[in-house]
Amino acid sequence: MAPAEPAALHIELVWSPRPGCVLTERLLLAEGSTLAQALDASPRFVADRAGLEAAGPLSVGVWGRVQPLDATLRTGDRVEVYRALTVDPKEARRLRYRATGRRIVSRHRPLAGKTSA
Repeated sequence: MAPAEPAALHIELVWSPRPGCVLTERLLLAEGSTLAQALDASPRFVADRAGLEAAGPLSVGVWGRVQPLDATLRTGDRVEVYRALTVDPKEARRLRYRATGRRIVSRHRPLAGKTSA
């Protein structure tokens, strides 16, 4: 009888080394692995990590929710590495408005009371 293989987790690691560039890597980790172990398991991410940390502190999350590095992962998790913001989002919208002269309207928030009936 063959020995049972240890359970494995299928994880997706996503990070952005620079604006406009998003890298994704699929990882196979041992059952019970943590966020820190997932980050260390990717040679591509390890190569980018020093440059990312130079810009500011990194945050790490699973499916859009920030988690501590000792959080245990489950199969199918999407581990996301967040860079520090370089520009305030409100200021970025103001700069885009000045450049284009058009108001940017979000599709997700209706203009309540600002349209004619």
